[in-house]
Amino acid sequence: MKEIQQRTARSGKTQAAGMGKGQARLKDIARSLNISISTVSRALGGSHDINKDTRKAVVEMARKMAYAPNQIAQSLRTNTTHTLGIIVPDLTTYFFSANLSGFQEIAAEKGYNVMICQSNESYEEEMRNINTLMASRVDGLIISLSKETSKDDHLKMLHKKGIPLVLFDRVSDSIDTTRIIVDEHDGAFKATAHLIEMGYKRIAHLSGPENLSISRHRQEGYIEALQKNNLPVQEHLIRHSTLTDNDLREQVRALLDLPNPPDAIFAINDAAAMQAMLVIKSRGLKMPEDIGLIGFNDEPVTSLVEPSVSTIAQPAFQIGKLAASHVLEQINNPHGFIAQKIILKTELIIRDSSKRVRGE
Repeated sequence: MKEIQQRTARSGKTQAAGMGKGQARLKDIARSLNISISTVSRALGGSHDINKDTRKAVVEMARKMAYAPNQIAQSLRTNTTHTLGIIVPDLTTYFFSANLSGFQEIAAEKGYNVMICQSNESYEEEMRNINTLMASRVDGLIISLSKETSKDDHLKMLHKKGIPLVLFDRVSDSIDTTRIIVDEHDGAFKATAHLIEMGYKRIAHLSGPENLSISRHRQEGYIEALQKNNLPVQEHLIRHSTLTDNDLREQVRALLDLPNPPDAIFAINDAAAMQAMLVIKSRGLKMPEDIGLIGFNDEPVTSLVEPSVSTIAQPAFQIGKLAASHVLEQINNPHGFIAQKIILKTELIIRDSSKRVRGE
């Protein structure tokens, strides 16, 4: 061993200087120390069958030679890439960008890279995203479903193959994997109950596609709030949309054109609330005096417009952190992993669009 240490001291300068022409390789370290490539590989990999002095000499020579491991070859040997894949419907929204920030924070802490894909609210694009990430051999996947996704065969396929998978926000309850959501029902109940408390009685609900779980759960919360306050549930005041700007505005116009129009609107999200506000203002109606408005998500724009828009806040950053933690748990403990449904609380944010004096 003393001989190896002496060779390390002698060869370090010569080899380090000679590496300028190319990347140092395992065989360069092995040749310098007169040991086998296998011994070098096992020493750098932390193998317990390599004695401490040899490992120290190999690590020191690797440092002097500025050796960098071949990540591609390493991933082929270990069948891991230390990369996580995440698919979101829309990168431009505050909610999903905050999810990503939380997700990346945990991934970076644990030494993982992140590949980010956007489905653009398309089922077909979501499928392509999954194929791309699987071809890149990511170690785990985190997905929020597109508004077009009504089938989950692609998710069942991933689950059957044993791919670590976490769903968040827009999820499928038929997949036995961890799902991270907020209490959509309770958030919608609080939004509707607030409008009732402010004295509104004909409350419309601007919803999304019926296949989305968030659409169903938020509509259920809206209905329960009406029923608990002895207000009638009127089907013509519930308008489903594709969540495109044009369709949202069309649905709001249809509501305001009713013989007995609503005196308040609970929108499925803040983007929908913004489109509702455009139509309301175009009709010369004032908020909150003529009509009340509340959204869901607490996008930054809701506090910047005039009047500011009431909303339901979600812990978006925390959702991202939890998604990363739970997919890493699956990766590190595939046999002991237990699927969970994690439901987080929401918060009512009251602003000017619904803050009227009761009885106005």
